Amino acid sequence: MPETPLLDKVKYPAQMREFSKEELKQLADELRTEVIDAVSVTGGHLGAGLGVVELTVALHHVFNTPDDILIWDVGHQCYPHKVLTGRRDRIRTLRQGGGLSGFTKRAESEYDPFGAAHSSTSISAGLGFATARDLAGKDNHIISVIGDGAITAGMAYEAMNNAGATDSRMIVILNDNDMSIAPPVGAMSALLARIVSSGGYQAVRGFAKSIVKDAPRKIKNTAKKAEEYSRGMVTGGTWFEELGFYYVGPVDGHDLDHLLPVLENVKNMKNGPVLVHVVTQKGKGYAPAENSADKYHGVSKFNVVTGVQSKAKANAPSYTRVFADQLIKAAEKDDRIVGITAAMPSGTGLNLFEDRFPDRMFDVGIAEQHAVTFAAGMAAEGYRPFAAIYSTFLQRGYDQVVHDVAIQNLPVRFALDRAGLVGADGPTHAGAFDIAYLGCLPNFTVMAAADEADLARMVVTAARHDSGPIAFRYARGEATGISIPEDPEPLEIGKGRVLREGSRVALLSYGTRLGEAMKAAEKLDIMGLSTTVADARFAKPLDMELLRRLADEHEVLITIEEGSIGGFGAYVLQALAKDGRLDYGLKIRTMVLPDTFIDQDKPAKMYEQAGLHADGIVEEVFKVLDLRQADSQSQLA
Repeated sequence: MPETPLLDKVKYPAQMREFSKEELKQLADELRTEVIDAVSVTGGHLGAGLGVVELTVALHHVFNTPDDILIWDVGHQCYPHKVLTGRRDRIRTLRQGGGLSGFTKRAESEYDPFGAAHSSTSISAGLGFATARDLAGKDNHIISVIGDGAITAGMAYEAMNNAGATDSRMIVILNDNDMSIAPPVGAMSALLARIVSSGGYQAVRGFAKSIVKDAPRKIKNTAKKAEEYSRGMVTGGTWFEELGFYYVGPVDGHDLDHLLPVLENVKNMKNGPVLVHVVTQKGKGYAPAENSADKYHGVSKFNVVTGVQSKAKANAPSYTRVFADQLIKAAEKDDRIVGITAAMPSGTGLNLFEDRFPDRMFDVGIAEQHAVTFAAGMAAEGYRPFAAIYSTFLQRGYDQVVHDVAIQNLPVRFALDRAGLVGADGPTHAGAFDIAYLGCLPNFTVMAAADEADLARMVVTAARHDSGPIAFRYARGEATGISIPEDPEPLEIGKGRVLREGSRVALLSYGTRLGEAMKAAEKLDIMGLSTTVADARFAKPLDMELLRRLADEHEVLITIEEGSIGGFGAYVLQALAKDGRLDYGLKIRTMVLPDTFIDQDKPAKMYEQAGLHADGIVEEVFKVLDLRQADSQSQLA
């Protein structure tokens, strides 16, 4: 009989801690195959996980997780970790409704001590865990794994600067999968990494430090710098040493013969923060991923043998593509238009803009705060910057939006992709809050596109708007399929539109729920409730003429938006109350996303759960009128 695969013997990491080095290598091979097979079924982030298979095995073998805290930055790479920590039986539910999250999640497992999906948080969180451990008098290890892209963000610098000034014992694993800062990796560098992380070297180092500890400060500093730079000359890492980290590396992250002893040595270090520089290859072990330009960073379902992804044929372009095409058209007419993104050129469509205008597109890296203020500086000099940033990521630059843009009334254009609920990425990527957090700011103009034709007009509107900051939001995924004018006209600021006339119920939509509002209106008309449907287009400034008309001519007014409480509906309520329109029996309700974080699923199902679909709108109308749909015809007759 064939021998049972080692992966079948490992449900939790404790079951692999007595494995030999050769068994661990076999386990890594089996784990890689399992991850490839699982993601071929579910889709998801494949390349990053394949790059850390050996590292994941080594970390769980060397450290006593979950008592030792293991934090994965972002979480793109956590699928192998999930397989080894009691979730293999559910790994083919990744990113599906009711299934496993595509990121680490505290509610999912004790092996996920800190949730993530946005980058560059792991070192800050790790230092928090380490400080709490020290205060509690415990002795467990804290390990933060961060990528070479995420470590470039300002938050990571802040955390390292803070950690380096303490004696708190923590380990940072720099997963360098782009060779962006790594010198060549080989036998010599591996030997040096083992030497500088060994107990013998630490003892000699400690002895040398004891000799100079009572010497004048100048001599102590000279000795410290000499030791740091002598190691830095042969191993790299001087910069990390300057921040107060003891640097070890670079180490081949796929070679367990090198990786395991280094991690064992680092585990036994007693004082201060340590950074282990591990070099890996994104997509390692799966040829289609290794040979892909993005190393299969994010994939749909695919054929394991060929690597060909199965993508449904689109009936319409994506909203992202519409934005990119329209921005290119606007930029062809105006050389003051520039594009800015924070490490998401393809996600925002600005890679297409860059192809056309390479000198006018700026990817500032994972640095939303910098992106916003950078855009403000360009606007101050008369340029027309479009900062294309996911709604959920602009949250990371909110102080800059307030302080550097709004207060100075600078005409930065914010193109907010992924507005509303986004499907498989779940609550961490949902664009739920931008209506509320931008609409409350003086000087801002705030728009939402209901369809691709309106998005095209909003790009033109924003391009010509020089009187202050302006933002427009649009959904992820496929647009509606309607035609876009060849030469879109700008919108009149603060003016909505009426798409359907009725007499008793008014549905006022803001954003892409307009299609569901139209479906709801048809159902309500059949039931005897004559319904008007309007598209607000603007949350700020509001179309007061339209609001007054809807309030005065209808018994019921319902606002509908793909955003949190405190957004468009709240603005409408305040405006009508101030205008005295709520004093005469108008029945008004606001339909918003529920006051909870909605887990991943197909977007349509998520909106159904939120009640922001046609049937949910109809149900809300009947609640307001105190009717039941079952006997509506008789009650309305």
